[in-house]
Amino acid sequence: MADAPLIPSNWQLPDYFRGRLGVSAGRQRLMNDNKHMLIVAHAVPKAGESSRRGLLFWRNAEGEWKASNGDPGKMAIANLLEVYEESLEQFETLEAKAQLAADYLPLLDGLAPFVRSSRNLYEVLQEARTAAPEAKELIDVRDRAYELSRSAELLYQDAKNSMEVAVVRRAEEQAAASERLANASHRLNTLAAIFFPLATLGAVFGTSLTENWSWSRSSGPFVMFVASGILLGLALVGFVNKRPTAR
Repeated sequence: MADAPLIPSNWQLPDYFRGRLGVSAGRQRLMNDNKHMLIVAHAVPKAGESSRRGLLFWRNAEGEWKASNGDPGKMAIANLLEVYEESLEQFETLEAKAQLAADYLPLLDGLAPFVRSSRNLYEVLQEARTAAPEAKELIDVRDRAYELSRSAELLYQDAKNSMEVAVVRRAEEQAAASERLANASHRLNTLAAIFFPLATLGAVFGTSLTENWSWSRSSGPFVMFVASGILLGLALVGFVNKRPTAR
């Protein structure tokens, strides 16, 4: 299905505006021509959206407002701001539920274009208010747009800071787990080092506690053999654990 045209077919829009508008809305901006004013705004952006959906708000020379989405007159911009505010509440709910860094990533992906769009919308409405001081209806929507933009920026910063804290906390947990694993491995390696010489000597000389032990049938030499192996193991542990000297 083809997208709806940006300019409604029943609008008697000045040629100056038509000449400055293309197929897409482009950036949010204000146009003025002979007491006519045209506000080019964006609908609430969605995460991953490559292009912006444009909305036009036209104030003709008689001070009458029209919106390209069919909303009634002066309430059209206020209705757009209401949609923005509802979307911001959804982001706030997601931020309140987020705990892990993975929870904050989609939140920030959606908030980043939202923050830019709401800030640009406020700047355009501020420009419109300056260009048409007689349009008192712009005061309220300008002020609402400012509060919206400010709240969105604060929420983005809070979410970003919370994600960084979650990342640091996760890194600390992983570091602590790695340290525990390293300590356990060190203990096992120490035990292995203690008994490694004894096992090696036993394998070389074929020693055992059975009667087939070829060295002697008394326990004395065997005890000396075990003691020697343990002493060699302790010496090996000391060598392995020795800290390298600084050059």
